[in-house]
Amino acid sequence: MTFLELVNDVLIRLREPVVTTYNETAYSTLIAKFVNDTKRQVEDAFGWNALGQTVTVSTVAGTYQYALTGAGQKFQVLDAINATSNIGLTNITFVDMNRKQNFSTIMTGIPSEYTFDGVNGSYDTKISLYPRPDGVYSIMFALAVPQAPLAADSTVILVPDVVVAQGAYARALVERGEDGGLSSSEAYSLFRSMLSDYIALEGSRYPENQEFVPQ
Repeated sequence: MTFLELVNDVLIRLREPVVTTYNETAYSTLIAKFVNDTKRQVEDAFGWNALGQTVTVSTVAGTYQYALTGAGQKFQVLDAINATSNIGLTNITFVDMNRKQNFSTIMTGIPSEYTFDGVNGSYDTKISLYPRPDGVYSIMFALAVPQAPLAADSTVILVPDVVVAQGAYARALVERGEDGGLSSSEAYSLFRSMLSDYIALEGSRYPENQEFVPQ
């Protein structure tokens, strides 16, 4: 569904007139807010395949801090690899990285460890690598990055649209009070059940969600 279609879907459930643009009325603008709130909740609940993107960092000899450009701060890491050296990267604690970068002799070589370390001026998350790169390496981060807030009628939502519509409807019922239809608690319970079902369905396609292997 598009953003406008989602807003109208919720308005129909509420027995309200549909609109031609999401901010046509004060009420449709409120519903649009509920749609975005629910979208964020659904995105946070699981590493949806539709949100997957790869951010590649090209290292420079001697430089160990880099920004994950475009990733922002709310994302899930699905994998991190040094594609140049054909090795996986290990996520270590900030404390371990801080001590490795500041105690004794600093090691340079093939980066094999990383940690998250603040944000840059664009509010994208920064990483630190160890050993410090001794040349050019292609470091690839497979991430699940939330979609930007919906702000155009024609924008297609990436996470399951029917779940978002149900969650926005439940929020709208809380705001307006009971009116003879579903109660807000019933609507929210249905939303949670739908979200759980969709997560189970998507999770079944990925072995890593079915097995727990010691690292």
